[in-house]
Amino acid sequence: MLPGFLSRERTVAGPGFNRWLIPPAALAVHLSIGQVYATSVYRAAMQEHFEASQTAIGFIFSIAIVMLGLSAMAMGTWVDRSGPRAAMFVSACFWVSGFLVGALGIASGQLWLVYLGYGFLGGIGLGIGYISPVSTLIKWFPDRPGLATGMAIMGFGGGALVASPLSGRLLGLYDSDFDPSVSGSIASGGALVGLFLTLAAIYAVFMMFGAFIVRVPADGWKPDGFDPSTVKAKAMVTTASVTAHNAIRTPQFYLLWIVLFCNVTAGIGIIEQASGLIQDFFRDGAGGESSVSTAAAAGFVGLLSIANMAGRFVWSSTSDAVGRKPIYMAYLGAGALLYLAFATVGSSSITLFLLLAIVILSFYGGGFATIPAYLRDLFGTLQVGAIHGRLLTAWSAAGIAGPLILNSILDRAGEPGTLVAADYRPALFVMVGLLVVGFVANLLVRPVSEKYHEKGTDPALEGSKA
Repeated sequence: MLPGFLSRERTVAGPGFNRWLIPPAALAVHLSIGQVYATSVYRAAMQEHFEASQTAIGFIFSIAIVMLGLSAMAMGTWVDRSGPRAAMFVSACFWVSGFLVGALGIASGQLWLVYLGYGFLGGIGLGIGYISPVSTLIKWFPDRPGLATGMAIMGFGGGALVASPLSGRLLGLYDSDFDPSVSGSIASGGALVGLFLTLAAIYAVFMMFGAFIVRVPADGWKPDGFDPSTVKAKAMVTTASVTAHNAIRTPQFYLLWIVLFCNVTAGIGIIEQASGLIQDFFRDGAGGESSVSTAAAAGFVGLLSIANMAGRFVWSSTSDAVGRKPIYMAYLGAGALLYLAFATVGSSSITLFLLLAIVILSFYGGGFATIPAYLRDLFGTLQVGAIHGRLLTAWSAAGIAGPLILNSILDRAGEPGTLVAADYRPALFVMVGLLVVGFVANLLVRPVSEKYHEKGTDPALEGSKA
């Protein structure tokens, strides 16, 4: 039983509340949990400290993403019922606890504790925190759902933009022998412990800030000047509502599951390997020196974070104008062509490599930010948070598949520090195939049959119960 100050009733906005205060609350949480995309910055230090393979260390990330999807599925209905403040508060507790237990695992040399902490506990915090603001934002912005979810979810993609350089600086602070500007410089285990403890403290403050400023709209609220008929006139947008129970009985749910799985699997392997990826692509022969330093590789992680973040905002906002189905045709169809170019000619030029990576990651981020609005279009707002939570099991599956495909291929190809661009090509071709499968699944999406609709119309569009 949660204390009264976390109840949904205590977060109902009063008259005149400015809805533009809600995105900063969501960003405070999503920027914090988006740190998961910066794990490649200290990946080599983890491998050195635990004397473990790439696959074993990559498993930390995979567990976190699996738990993200499972906790989002299990807690989606509770998040909708309890409200965003309670969800953000619980998310913060799990996320911060994950860092603390992970720090204990590093200090004691017990990798299983890092799995338990950052992977299991932190992953639960990821899932609850990820979905906590989604349905609230859609209800505050029924006129621009793609823009609203893009504003929040771009924070998740941008988390590494802050965490990547911050992690490098903190590792250098806690280990005077570590120099991020030198290729091959690796931080000590003690520095990793200091990093985890510091990040726990920072994220606790930011996430609690978000939890205590968030609000939900009062019953009957709708934006000034909002005309629900403008939404009703759009193709592929329902004015009805579908429960989470009925949603998982529709073919549309499973087609979108495939779409999300393919889009995420294709991108997540690159993100999880980002720091080493750019160094390996520009290595002077197998086992030779890379022309890219550790500091530059961390900068690449930050650049990918910007692309991921910008894609979540720009492409999801664009979907309000062009529609969700057409925008996913671009994510998946154009994405497949970009991956093909990345695999074949990406190592020919650092400029070309960066351009391809930026657009690829913008599509990856856009796919995440647009999916809540796609769900809202097909199923209504009644239980969109719970439906979103169930769909994020696709992210869980992708969190296993993406790193496993890439890491298993790389482990067979050679030791870290000896790999080159050609070693990545088999995995990248697999990603091309997955994007083609996702493209076909998206083409098959149609409006949901009326037999799954609840009686009445979508409350958010009618301005009744929000």
